[in-house]
Formats: sequence, C-alpha cells, structure tokens
Amino acid sequence: MGKPLNVGIIGCGAIIAQYLANFRRLDAINLVAVADLDPVRAQAVADSYDGVRALSVDELLAAADVELVLNLTIPAAHADIALKAISAGKSVYGEKPLAATTAEARQVLDAAKAAGVVVGCAPDTVLGTGIQTARKAIDDGLIGAPVSATATMATPGHERWHPNPDFYYQPGGGPLLDMGPYYVSALVTLLGPVVSVVGAASHTRSERTIGSGPREGQKVPVEIDSHVTGILVHASGALSTLFMSFDAAQTKSPNIEIHGESGSLIVPDPNHFDGDVQLFALGAQDWETLPVSAGYVDSGRGFGIADLAATPAGQEPRAGGELAFHALEVMESVLESAKSGQSIAIKSTAARPALVELATVAETVRA
Repeated sequence: MGKPLNVGIIGCGAIIAQYLANFRRLDAINLVAVADLDPVRAQAVADSYDGVRALSVDELLAAADVELVLNLTIPAAHADIALKAISAGKSVYGEKPLAATTAEARQVLDAAKAAGVVVGCAPDTVLGTGIQTARKAIDDGLIGAPVSATATMATPGHERWHPNPDFYYQPGGGPLLDMGPYYVSALVTLLGPVVSVVGAASHTRSERTIGSGPREGQKVPVEIDSHVTGILVHASGALSTLFMSFDAAQTKSPNIEIHGESGSLIVPDPNHFDGDVQLFALGAQDWETLPVSAGYVDSGRGFGIADLAATPAGQEPRAGGELAFHALEVMESVLESAKSGQSIAIKSTAARPALVELATVAETVRA
C-alpha cells in the first residue's frame, strides 16, 4: 500500500486486452513487463503500452522490478507458472482456475505461505456492483435468513461459435469447470463457504460439430460429461443448486436466484461485473429493482489485482487464493460425487469476503 504495484504479465492471448484496458484506469497498478511463448505477441503488447518491455518468461520471472505476476497462461500451466513466480519471490494473480487440480492448487498456496507472498485469482466479477449489491441486500436483511439458491448456466455448447472448442470436451473441461468458478465464487460471496456437495452428471452426444471458423463442420469427440447438477450445502445451512449445461437449448431462469425467509433476490450474471439486482419482498406485488449500493462501479478484469494491492499486509484479498481453492474443491467434489453417487465433504473453507463499499475508480482501488 502507498505506491503502485509493479505487475508483469505472462501470457498474451486474447484475454489480455481486457486487463490492459483496465490497467490504464487503475493508479494502483503499474504494468512494467509482458512475456509469452510467442515473442512476437509479447512485443506487440509492449509496443501498445507505454513503459512496458517484452521479455522471455524466464527474464520476467527474474526481473527485480516485477512484484506480482499476472498469470494468463492456459489452465494446465497455471500451477507451474505460479510456483516459478513464487520461487522468485513474487506474488501471483491468476486467471481462473487457480490450478488444474486441487492437489496442484494446494502446492501453490503452501509455497506462497512459505515464501511470504500473496496469491490472488479470478474471477473478480464478484467485486462489481452486481454481486456486491446483492450481497449488501442480504447483509441488510432484505430477504431475511437465506434458505436456498439456484445457479443456472445453460447453453447448447461453445462449439457453435468457438473455432477450436476441443478442450471444452476433454478432461479438465466441461460446463462446470469452464463457468463454475464464476457461479461458485459468487455463491460463496453471497452465502458463505460450502461444507458438502452432491453431484450428478450426464452427456447427450459422443461428438460435437464445429460451427464456425476454418474447421467448420469437423467433429470433436466428447470425453467428459456435458451436463452437471450439484447441490451445495453451505455452512450457514443454505442449500444451493447448480445447473451447468452444454446440452440445453436456452433458459429463462435467472443466472442466480437467492431465496430467504422474507424475500427473494434475482442476481445478475456472475460472468459480468454489473447488472440489475431485483427483490421480491414477502407481501409485495411485484419485483423491485434495487439501486446500486455496493461494489466497484464500472469495473472489469484487473480490479481484483487493484483490490489485492490495497489489501493490508497479512489479510486475505477478496479475490484471493483461499476463495479460489475452495471453489475449485467444490467443483472437483461435485464431479467426484457424480461418479461415486456419494455425498462429498468439503475439506477447505474460505471466509466470506468483506463487502466492497460502493466506490468509483477515483475513490478507491488506488495505491
């Protein structure tokens, strides 16, 4: 705290553009270097951003002025890059998931603790006005004690628009591991940690047809379950039901709906930073759209890093490693339960992150 956080990015794929746009707005972040296995891509990013130099991965990890590594590599490489950064004495913030497995993720957290550095992880969508306004409504007692929630993500499959959708249908892919981090992180932020899960899963087709791009018409084998349902038991006693599907044509269900003793909330898409929160209070005649009351206004990818930079030493960031690990264990356990038919106890926990007071970039998230 007190000065900008010097950040180096490893991985210059498509998602980096969103981070770069927001870094330009955040005084808490000073981007100093980028690296990619393709040096041409890294140089292109450096040329587009004043004061940034293009390095090799090893050079960036060794750079004395890089305090935090933003890990935008593919999920399979998340743990390897994170561990190398930690070994170099740097904090890490990664795209979701924290690692490909909970075993790898635990290595990352343990290494960071031993090294005295900080781990953060996407999604930071939970810090925006959408989820945070819903969180404040719950905290203010507008629905009474929470009883249950539903979380719904339904699509016919990403092969319709993605030119290379193979990884979505291979081990490590599927609707839950792809989109679940947004939904599970939001549910924990709203309702607290999960203590046990039950899951069921299925798939409807053994192959998918690519619908666009140079491979249009090619078949992709399906090696995973493409529809997953899970029941999450929160420590608070609330029950959440997950519906994550690549097998559904469409849905009119809210992305997330929370039910309490005296009211219900419709929560906006947890893959977005904003959106309307609607309340139906017991005895009301209709839904009411709540005014924005919490969260970072007009936020986007990278606000989690700025929030981390403003977090006092020794405290867990809101978009921190413990929450990311907990969400990953919940998802892994839902899939394990789907195979075994047994309820799975969740070993980890994550404190419900503190509410983000309503603020603009100019007011907070600064060094």
